[in-house]
Amino acid sequence: MDARRYRMVVTSRTDYVRTGALVDEQLRHWLAQPPKCYNIDAFAEGRNEIARGVTLDHDSVTAVTGTYGRWRLRETTPDGTWQTTVVTRQIADGPTWVQLDVEHLPDDAEAAPVPAKTPRLAKHLLEALNAHDGLADVTAMPQVVEAEDVEAVIDELCDAERRLPVVLASTPYDVDFDTWLEGTVDPLVRPLVGLAILYVLTPGAESVFNRVLEHHRVYNGGIRTYLPGVDPAWPADGQRHRVMSKRLITENPRLAARILNQFPQGLATRLPLPDALDSVPLMRTRARDGVGGSEQERLLDENDALHEILEEAAREQRVRADEIRDLKRELSQAEGNEAQVVVDYDEQYKELHRAKAQIRELQRELLRLGAAEQAYATVDPSVNAPTSLAEILDRIGEMRRVHFSGRRKYTLELDDQAYGSSWVRMAWDALLALQDFAEAVASGRANSDFKQWCVDAPEGAHVISPRKVVRDESKSVKANGDWSRARTFPVPRHVHPDGKLFMGAHLRIGGGNTIAPRLHYYDGACTDHGIYVGYVGPHLTNTMT
Repeated sequence: MDARRYRMVVTSRTDYVRTGALVDEQLRHWLAQPPKCYNIDAFAEGRNEIARGVTLDHDSVTAVTGTYGRWRLRETTPDGTWQTTVVTRQIADGPTWVQLDVEHLPDDAEAAPVPAKTPRLAKHLLEALNAHDGLADVTAMPQVVEAEDVEAVIDELCDAERRLPVVLASTPYDVDFDTWLEGTVDPLVRPLVGLAILYVLTPGAESVFNRVLEHHRVYNGGIRTYLPGVDPAWPADGQRHRVMSKRLITENPRLAARILNQFPQGLATRLPLPDALDSVPLMRTRARDGVGGSEQERLLDENDALHEILEEAAREQRVRADEIRDLKRELSQAEGNEAQVVVDYDEQYKELHRAKAQIRELQRELLRLGAAEQAYATVDPSVNAPTSLAEILDRIGEMRRVHFSGRRKYTLELDDQAYGSSWVRMAWDALLALQDFAEAVASGRANSDFKQWCVDAPEGAHVISPRKVVRDESKSVKANGDWSRARTFPVPRHVHPDGKLFMGAHLRIGGGNTIAPRLHYYDGACTDHGIYVGYVGPHLTNTMT
């Protein structure tokens, strides 16, 4: 999606009153200085028109449930209106939020909005505020990371509260660090002020960083963009975080800047606003009381204000319609990408099992040659995997500590679907991993949950990717009666007197997200009775389906 709006959302480590005062100060300074040079005194005198075709409005609310202050600047141009909005917000004892939006509102309903550039005001605000996003400081210039800072940076990369991407630059081996930072990195990331957390690794920090994050490395002048939710222990997670090479940066810096900046700009407008900011009501302009004036002038002012409200509503509606259209286009692309992920996953699994078949042929050859010891040393129980989900249901009975207590019909439906072949193999791998985990728990060799087992399992044990393991359902799913009941499955009464249990823990079977089936299980009685699988079937209804 095109980033037509600029949006910065950060929190301040100072209190609401101090943050609001700093925001007001920086806004007034930005408006009074070149190139704008607007008449700020006009606003203080009771007029919201601070220059020809330029209005400045302010509203605020102070209440027990929450407080906010908001400025809105509107600058009229031949092709529409540029609108800049700054909001300072706090709810109860929560953090103080600061939001800066810049967007173009075209007068022509058929015209597309002009993409917004990063305003100078963003830099001024970040330099004045002690702004942060989760654990990380949000600064106007890249922060230099020394070797002793690497551990803190990794904590920020893995921080679950982080909303902004982290853009991390390395230094070429044959270039002076300061020269590279000032001549290349600073200009390249300048449009990302307020949209990303900016870092540059010193050569000493780079080696430490890459040694710890072996699956997410960046080196020799490359720049990497780390999305929220970095999983350093999972090799496949590295594919989510884009890397830009030194060659592109040095040979075509303008193209490099456009590619590097495009994703954080789009992400900033796609991310839902935090609840505190999303609950701020829409601003409506009213005529400000002037000094003196006749009744006729007052009525004219009110009439003008009503016309402006109607025009604003129409402009806002057009902008929202554009955003909805872009989101639908992006959703369509995402659905196509998800289907491609499933196909890719299926191909990868086919390659894996072809390799296992080759191992089996090698074992047979070794047996023929009389090398039984070497042959059986490489036996893998998953080589003789079932070829259908129906066969899986029949063979679960062979497992000592994994039991299926659900309805077969939901599982059998998957056999008829396009991606069933990979789903069968992945479901069987998951069950083998659950079986090994249950055996380890029963014998006292494991005292963690299944997700942690998949991270730390001993060599030779069956595991699946920890990213496929979800420990529990979300609060929204649990709070919805229908969704919660749909995830309540039968178990023997010696496991639970009610003969049924809510099974929030589940595994994602296959590639993709909403396409992939789910396996729901209960391991609360693992030591005594084993693991109960209550459901293997299509993704159950939730907020995303």
